[in-house]
Amino acid sequence: MIGFSQKEGITAGAAALTVLLGAAAVSAPAGAQTTAGDPAAGERVFRQCAACHTVEPDRHRAGPSLYGVFGQQAGAVEGFRYSRAMREADIVWDDETLTAYLADPNGFLPGTSMRIALRTAEDAPDLIAYLRTLGAE
Repeated sequence: MIGFSQKEGITAGAAALTVLLGAAAVSAPAGAQTTAGDPAAGERVFRQCAACHTVEPDRHRAGPSLYGVFGQQAGAVEGFRYSRAMREADIVWDDETLTAYLADPNGFLPGTSMRIALRTAEDAPDLIAYLRTLGAE
């Protein structure tokens, strides 16, 4: 699996989530749920995802379309067959949940079909900023 490098005693997902959430806490006002990423850079990062996902409504590949993902209930895109774990998850996609999922999909949601994490933690804010531009929340 492609993922973040691990520190001794800390899972890759936990380390990445700690770094990202810590940075968000310092830079964002209380209650804010926005990433400071660059959508143009995120579009380039999305190329890693494009083998399995599209950003076109109702067009799926091995993974569901990510068009309008923000504010959506996980496992709810029509026309896509999700894993049981995703169908039963009580998750709404936002900055926090996407950051954690992208860092370590199976660690965040055991039983998910997605096995590939982002290569580096620094890519997450940019990818999330790009995904925010796709459809209304």
